[in-house]
Amino acid sequence: MWLHFIPGIQFRTNNAPFKTEMEIFLGKIVGLMKEESLFATQGGPIILAQVENEYGNVEGAYGVGGPLYVQWAAETAVNMNTSVPWVMCAQSDAPDPLINTCNGFYCDQFTPNSPSKPKMWTENYVGWFLAFGYPIPYRPVEDLAFAVARFYEYGGTFQNYYMYFGGSNFGRTAGGPLVATSYDYDAPLDEYGFIRQPKWGHLRDLHKAIKLCEDHLVSSEPTHVQLGSNLEAHVYNKSSNDCAAFLANYDSSQDATVQFNGNSYFLPAWSVSILPDCKTAIYNTAKVVSQRTVADNSFARTTTARETSIAPASWSWYKEHVGIWGNNSFTSPGLLEQINTTKDTSDFLWYTTSIYVDENGASNEEKEGLLLLVSLGHAALVFINKQVVGFGYGNHDIANFSMTQKINLNPGNNTLDVLSMMIGLQNYGPWFDVQGAGPFSVIVDGLGNGKTDLSSAEWTYQVGTEGEHLGLDRVGMANSSFWTKGELVPVNESLIWYKVMFLAPEGTGPLALNLASMGKGQAWVNGQGVGRYWPAYLSPTTGCTDNCDYRGSYDASKCQKDCGKPAQTLYHVPRSWINPGQNLLVLHEEIGGDPSKVSVLTRTGQEICAVISEADPSPVDSWKSNSELTWNGPQVRLSCEAGWLITSISFASFGNPQGSCGSFAPGGCHSDVVSTVEQVCIGREACSIPVTTNTLGDLCPNVLKSLAVEALCS
Repeated sequence: MWLHFIPGIQFRTNNAPFKTEMEIFLGKIVGLMKEESLFATQGGPIILAQVENEYGNVEGAYGVGGPLYVQWAAETAVNMNTSVPWVMCAQSDAPDPLINTCNGFYCDQFTPNSPSKPKMWTENYVGWFLAFGYPIPYRPVEDLAFAVARFYEYGGTFQNYYMYFGGSNFGRTAGGPLVATSYDYDAPLDEYGFIRQPKWGHLRDLHKAIKLCEDHLVSSEPTHVQLGSNLEAHVYNKSSNDCAAFLANYDSSQDATVQFNGNSYFLPAWSVSILPDCKTAIYNTAKVVSQRTVADNSFARTTTARETSIAPASWSWYKEHVGIWGNNSFTSPGLLEQINTTKDTSDFLWYTTSIYVDENGASNEEKEGLLLLVSLGHAALVFINKQVVGFGYGNHDIANFSMTQKINLNPGNNTLDVLSMMIGLQNYGPWFDVQGAGPFSVIVDGLGNGKTDLSSAEWTYQVGTEGEHLGLDRVGMANSSFWTKGELVPVNESLIWYKVMFLAPEGTGPLALNLASMGKGQAWVNGQGVGRYWPAYLSPTTGCTDNCDYRGSYDASKCQKDCGKPAQTLYHVPRSWINPGQNLLVLHEEIGGDPSKVSVLTRTGQEICAVISEADPSPVDSWKSNSELTWNGPQVRLSCEAGWLITSISFASFGNPQGSCGSFAPGGCHSDVVSTVEQVCIGREACSIPVTTNTLGDLCPNVLKSLAVEALCS
């Protein structure tokens, strides 16, 4: 934001003020790394540096300035003498020696702009970001693994997950517009730091399989072999009789059996099998054999999450002043753009003016009019004579919105107060730094004298809300006389602050704040910004699938869940923010909610499960080249998060169990092997059970059997 206000600056183009600041910034970062000896040539871990990010996607909007800026950025980076290579992501015109790299869901067909540059994938999207008012996107691991295997099949050098570890946009740090506080991203490690299964385990197995081919991958370019329609192999030769192979079925619906090197291989649609010795298929991207978690949410209300309610009578509140509240307001003709006015010191800007209604003789009745408000974004609360009359908002893709609201006006002067709200600053796209916010047209109609355009009227402005100015989010204000306490907490009121002291659940793990009963606002714990919340904004009721088909090209809207629900109701509170005794929770509610139903959750364990058949491959890490003995058959492998142990086995059946994780039931062929599994697993952090009749018995000869297990870690 400070950069935006430097005179004469234009971001990310051939502009002298911007280039001056960018060179200072690059030099500062590179200097810090050198001081700590962090580059590889200094014995440190940094092997790669990046300048700019996905500029190629927007370069065309900058005209002749775009390519000139790219050339300058490259030269400036190289002159920093990092002694490691520089990359530019999604930048096909990256000049030598910078390496242009690929970002996307698939990069197997990507080719760098010079044969001397390695094929690198800097952002492989494991899911997608979350926005208020949208369903929750996710990416099936079968498709993600397929994309990675195809990349290495086609000669890829380096691949990086975006994100491998999800996170949280604490406070007001979320991008915009309307990007949610959670940046979980459906990542292998979730927003709270818990392992997301089977995504984490299936990718671990994938990389173990690729690692077993490493000597071959770095010894030769791949040889392509067509195996049929949408069927192919790529073979890497280390010597004339020593090779590794990737067998791919890139058809989006048809499974296939292929012949390769005199052997037969079954390839499910949209899958890759990895053969480190050109014979043994040790891994297939569509065959998930790693364990799963019963719930897809770390804090699902099961036996593994503990909820702590907050006593409704313990809340205090402060009702905020509507409109101009302080002596630092100012007046200006016309409607000012919001971001240039607030300079991002607050999400809020008050716009206040008056509407005069002719008193028209003796008649003292209210008049009904129509208020037409058009805003660049992102949301607005409208008050007439200090009473809330309407709330309007945009969405992530279209932040601007219009409101048409019936209003009742008294004879004489009436106050119109508009509280315009930001929900995250734009941080992507061409000229993102000059995209504005706030109302730009306000018209009143239906008062009998035609339309009254207030857009160029005199307006009074105030940055921020009264509660922000008072610092009600701060720990030091917890005992202030501003707060009111009583038996009946006001609910469903706009512009109200709530506070409460609570005891955190025991343990050392992260907490989740359940704000499902609130409307829209911000939350703080012990003065730390938890983030923006907006459970009142429900996603569309259509567009979700219970079981998304991983086959075929993925995009950000292909696999979605929780349609018709809020994007986010649980908010991450790191344990490091929590005091051993009392903790302060403050909520700033903007549109109306009920704090008496707010609760705090913690995770006390996890329910895990696995189902493996006799026909499944052995674990990848049990394979050794030229040794049939160690390739010793499929196993159910279970493991808990560090610090937890397997404490009970709720289901274990060898036969043809029915159902899925969390709802297994015995099939027609059923051998109850709970006691066998308990002997191996109870009291351990991890265990493995061979899926063989030698271990588990054979009640149904000549039937292909599976072992299904459900266990509790705590």
